[in-house]
Amino acid sequence: MDNHLINELADYVHGAEKEKREITKITANLYPELSIDEGYIIQEELVRQKIEDGYQIIGPKMGITSEAKMKQMDVDDPIYGYVFDNMVVEDGDSISISDYIHPKVEPEIGFILARDLEGPNVTALDVLRATEYVFPAIEIIDSRYENFNFTLPDVIADNTSAAGAVFGTYFRKPDELDLDVVGVTLSINGEIQSLGAGAAVLGNPANSVARLANMVSKKGEKVKAGQPILTGGVTAAVRLSPGDFVQAEYGGLGNVSFFVKE
Repeated sequence: MDNHLINELADYVHGAEKEKREITKITANLYPELSIDEGYIIQEELVRQKIEDGYQIIGPKMGITSEAKMKQMDVDDPIYGYVFDNMVVEDGDSISISDYIHPKVEPEIGFILARDLEGPNVTALDVLRATEYVFPAIEIIDSRYENFNFTLPDVIADNTSAAGAVFGTYFRKPDELDLDVVGVTLSINGEIQSLGAGAAVLGNPANSVARLANMVSKKGEKVKAGQPILTGGVTAAVRLSPGDFVQAEYGGLGNVSFFVKE
């Protein structure tokens, strides 16, 4: 890929995000041969553009962290993107549906590290030893592609559908919980929509942080202390509608919620 094409494709997905409109996936006609590595190159340019626009990275987020989903998509690693400051929603606050295209939500277990983690060869045990707190969170995903129809390289280029994050305010030390058996309930308007446990995230969400550290080490980066890290969806994602009250409850880890307005 030359720089002109990288910029063109980053502009394509960035423009859709800014204008809140659906686009056809990159691999449909613009660049059918897009690879995973090239998807990350486009993502890096997209991130650069967003920073140039004045936004700041709050922390990384993981995606495709279900072993079954990885097998289905024939990949060995999950994917990662970034949450920016303009995406953060306060716990208990509200969002406007008009700020999104076709948003969905999924509950996640967040991590905050006490020290940087640098791969390769980071393990889940390394992550747990380096973790200051874990906390409940909800991610809002909003693929810019029509009908959430994309390949893996497409979604990587689109910053893994990142659109919002609601960070809970209940913090626990990781050794106070068995993270793989933390039960999570996602409810909309008081009705349970989806159930899961921490083990849905690569067997244990600490494995997700380890994978992240090892993946970003390939480009000479670390997972930084103090940044909230979203480790991946514990349950299936659920579509949002105006008037929804969204709440995720976590066994031993409190809850997090928000409202959806027109």
